[in-house]
Amino acid sequence: MLLALAAVFASPARASAQSGTYTVVSGDSMWKIAVRYQIGVSELIAANPSVKNPALIKVGQKLNIPSIDDVKTFERQVAELVNKQRVSAGLAPLKENWEVARVARYKSQDMINKKYFAHESPTYGSAFRMMETFGIKFTAGGENIAYGQKSPAEVMKAWMNSPGHRANIMSRTYNQLGVGVAKAANGTFYWTQMFIKG
Repeated sequence: MLLALAAVFASPARASAQSGTYTVVSGDSMWKIAVRYQIGVSELIAANPSVKNPALIKVGQKLNIPSIDDVKTFERQVAELVNKQRVSAGLAPLKENWEVARVARYKSQDMINKKYFAHESPTYGSAFRMMETFGIKFTAGGENIAYGQKSPAEVMKAWMNSPGHRANIMSRTYNQLGVGVAKAANGTFYWTQMFIKG
């Protein structure tokens, strides 16, 4: 099994609900529902092809909520391990940002889809450009990527044993974190951590 790591960092620059079915109530919008379930609007729309106009959902309408609970569990475990390391070193824990996690998840999946392993995506460009494209506001950012590790503990051990990755994890600059995991058809996990100062 191949194991790989890469880190990038920059100097300052420019509660999850259960997946399943949701019944629309008065005042709802696709955006509000997506935020409630901590998923992207595009994923919610894709899971509901019967909705012809996503801007016109009706009270009582049933919407499918895509299930990514297993992925979120791995992502949450990585974030917890990051904060355990930080707190043990006297650093403030990083706040988990689900919108950044969604971007990180896209990056992991993009590496699988486009068959590459690098900070520069052929689809989105740099990690910083990618976050900006998705509307993430930040004044500093960093990214760690890895693949081949089978668990949150294994990938964190690899990152902590690498000076560049450890520097991102232990940086005093960042205050938020998003972790994204994707699994290739052959069972290989791809991992992305995106750090920001919001």
